[in-house]
Amino acid sequence: MGTDRQNGSLYTKIEDRVATVEFGHPASNSFVGELLDRLAKEFDKLSEADEVSLILLRSEGDRAFCAGASFDELISISNLEEGKRFFGGFAKVINAMRQCTKPIVGRIQGKAVGGGVGLIAACDYAVATVAAATRLSELTIGIAPLVIAPAVERKIGKAGLAEMALAPTEWKNAYWAQEKGLFSKVFEDIKTMDKEIHFLCQKLASYNPQALQKMKQVLWEGTEDWGDLLEKRAEMSGRLALSEETKSALSAFKK
Repeated sequence: MGTDRQNGSLYTKIEDRVATVEFGHPASNSFVGELLDRLAKEFDKLSEADEVSLILLRSEGDRAFCAGASFDELISISNLEEGKRFFGGFAKVINAMRQCTKPIVGRIQGKAVGGGVGLIAACDYAVATVAAATRLSELTIGIAPLVIAPAVERKIGKAGLAEMALAPTEWKNAYWAQEKGLFSKVFEDIKTMDKEIHFLCQKLASYNPQALQKMKQVLWEGTEDWGDLLEKRAEMSGRLALSEETKSALSAFKK
């Protein structure tokens, strides 16, 4: 069962070898630290589950997919330890998704910002609707998308990452994201997308689980150093969050 709504919610349902993991939070499905922690542990658990061949990651509702990390937690960072812990949340989830032995399919029904884009990039296959615009807005509040950058770059390349990160006020539409390789397929509406996802998951889950696991390993070859890399990036981000420029950018943004 999910925690009280303030900390968000996380539910998993296993059916026909597909584990559907759904996260939610009243603030546009953003992530507080506790929820990120729970999601990382859920991927670790499902990675070991023999009755699961495939994971479907989705968020609640029919609007935003994920607004990234909690703004309230970001503005309350007061020392480097807190900063590292805050930015380490998405690092932990991305590494759990990377190390998970099961392929992860992402269902993206709406907009994604910051860490939400990192979450999509860490999926092995992402299906979206036309409403699923994406944006890396970090520079506007004095930080940078350092932790999620490796995951995003792995999908859309260095040029695509630069195009998003250095235009932090610009939404990229779903077809741009598909062209760059962030989304595998884009559909007109949620109903059509869900029909396609159901078909895709049933098909994938019927294949040899060992073959799926080997394919997953191959897809993530060359990322073995991410345990250290993302931790270092979390520390870099923590330092940025404590800088005067960021503090004033955040308070102006809050107003």
